[in-house]
Amino acid sequence: MRRKPLYKVLYFQVIVAIMIGVAVGHFLPKAAIEMKPFGDAFIKLVRMMIAPVIFCTVVTGIAGMSDIRKVGRVAGKALLYFEVVSTIAFAIGLLAAHILKPGAGFNVDPATLDASAVSSYAPQAQHGDGIAGFFMHIIPDTFIGAFTQGDVLPVLLISMLFGTALAMMGESAKPLIDLIELLSKPFFRILRIISGLAPIGAFGAIAFTIGRYGIVSLLPMVRLVGTFYLTAFLFISCGLGLIARACGFSLWRFVVYIKDELLIVLGTSSSEAALPQLIEKLERLGCSRGVVGLVLPTGYSFNLDGNSIYMTLVILFLAQATNTHLTMLQEITLLGLSMLTSKGATGVTGAAIITLAATLSIMPVVPVSSIVLILGVERFMSECRGVTNTMGNCVASIVIAAWEKELGRDALKAALAGPGGRGDRGR
Repeated sequence: MRRKPLYKVLYFQVIVAIMIGVAVGHFLPKAAIEMKPFGDAFIKLVRMMIAPVIFCTVVTGIAGMSDIRKVGRVAGKALLYFEVVSTIAFAIGLLAAHILKPGAGFNVDPATLDASAVSSYAPQAQHGDGIAGFFMHIIPDTFIGAFTQGDVLPVLLISMLFGTALAMMGESAKPLIDLIELLSKPFFRILRIISGLAPIGAFGAIAFTIGRYGIVSLLPMVRLVGTFYLTAFLFISCGLGLIARACGFSLWRFVVYIKDELLIVLGTSSSEAALPQLIEKLERLGCSRGVVGLVLPTGYSFNLDGNSIYMTLVILFLAQATNTHLTMLQEITLLGLSMLTSKGATGVTGAAIITLAATLSIMPVVPVSSIVLILGVERFMSECRGVTNTMGNCVASIVIAAWEKELGRDALKAALAGPGGRGDRGR
């Protein structure tokens, strides 16, 4: 099969767009800030397709399962995996914060900080109703409401119930299942059309980031940002790498396979921007539709490995920067709270700050006003956070599929074969 010219390949276009965005943001900051709508529009286009894609994928996947108990078993295994791996991410972040001490030497007096700078985040953090409120939020007010409120979990709940009902109906439901299967094809076709706009979206998002905050804003906090990127890399290469090896595939070949989607996440700072495309790619990789449809969307609320590392490092950074002494019990308590408050935080920029404010408000040992120290570099950390979340959820989907013996090893081998990931040529 004849290979595409490099300039027509999506990942190359996205890389060039990011480089141009950085240049425009640095040299023409005022013009770059005006590019923000390009990034926002691309993310809105993708999010517009998330609900119908998840509905079709989950419904047909569950309806095709012969054993209804399997749905609960897959969900249980996924949640167990999520909690174990998230705890590992927290532990790695805790270790990195104590060894590298990114906040040591700042000697910031909390009384001198401008608390008004975080005033827009604190109220949002206080409006939650705890764990009970989170689970109540999963249940939509109406069936249609699940598709209009813009959250993944209500759509997932409706899809699971609908798919289970169809499976219980037996042969009489086959025409409707076939119709939903047919309906999913134009939705994925629309996604391919939208994916072609990824370079424009990445350009707009990265240009705005550099133009608004400037590369120089990184310098005072380079130790924190560097520690976060290093820790995330170690988690991916060592933690996820070992999990992938135990599951029988190469993590780095898999990275090549989903490089387009990772670059979209990197450019837009939103892990949701690649969710529908990843569902399709994981199915092509050999994972069963039912497993992917359950595990991947659920992971976007329950398996945020990047957020876990971020919360650990930032909380301890703020404590070190303000000379706030934390006992080991206080550290563990704060990190435990952050594990709870981060549930349901999607990969959209800004959610992590709200979660951080919520955690520090519940247990105000570290001053909430100290969050102002990281506002200038938060956007630069969101890219890495999104990529780490995405990698963690993709690996989780493959692991659970293998655990359920629903991973096509031949398809996996073919997709990841060759130096360029030959299985990616069908794009």
